[in-house]
Amino acid sequence: MDTLQSFSGEKPTHIAVIMDGNGRWANARGLPRTAGHRQGAESVRRTVKATMKLGIPYLTLYGFSSENWSRPMAEVEDLMGLLRRYLRSELAKFHENGIRLQVIGQRERLPDDIVRLIEDAEATTRDNENLNLVMALSYGGRQDITAAARRAAQAVAAGEFAAEDLDEARLGSYLWTDGIPDPDLLIRTSGEQRISNFLLWQSAYTELVFVEKLWPDFGEDDLADAIREYQRRDRRFGAAADSG
Repeated sequence: MDTLQSFSGEKPTHIAVIMDGNGRWANARGLPRTAGHRQGAESVRRTVKATMKLGIPYLTLYGFSSENWSRPMAEVEDLMGLLRRYLRSELAKFHENGIRLQVIGQRERLPDDIVRLIEDAEATTRDNENLNLVMALSYGGRQDITAAARRAAQAVAAGEFAAEDLDEARLGSYLWTDGIPDPDLLIRTSGEQRISNFLLWQSAYTELVFVEKLWPDFGEDDLADAIREYQRRDRRFGAAADSG
């Protein structure tokens, strides 16, 4: 029986994924790192499809971090080329399947043609409702919070509101994720156990699940296993456990 067809229990509303291990997957096979990134793109397609089958409304994928710009230029260029091909090849499928694409991050650092592709994809899929697919590109959690604080300070300086009226909800509205619910579950592949500057503000009470598999090997069974682990957690959001 299909693993996901038999899936039961309360499911998260929003899953975020740190897609780690493309380079190690390629190195283990004597292949260039670019081969790992290309195989990782196939895992993206599998994960998007599995998320839709489960009826989970939000999926955020950490596609390219602010720190990734420091990688060798040849690797960065290959990643940008892969991103171009992905956006061009998947847009029609997104629209056909009711997927809304949103991109968060410092898009001004991306090549102009990629920004245009992103803007076109966002505009084309804006009204789709089956899945909200959020791609974090040129993204960093600290950069997100810093940019939000800067915009809030500018609003205070412009007299839009008083500094003492700045609270968590108002500051959160200046984040790149404004309008997107905080992730319930964050999955990181490759066995590494850190969140690497990803959704720092948004993950305050997110359940973290670390998976040993490298991202190119990640599939729907692994997604289902991570969700089952999430279902075993007692989510109290800082409250005391029920002693009764």
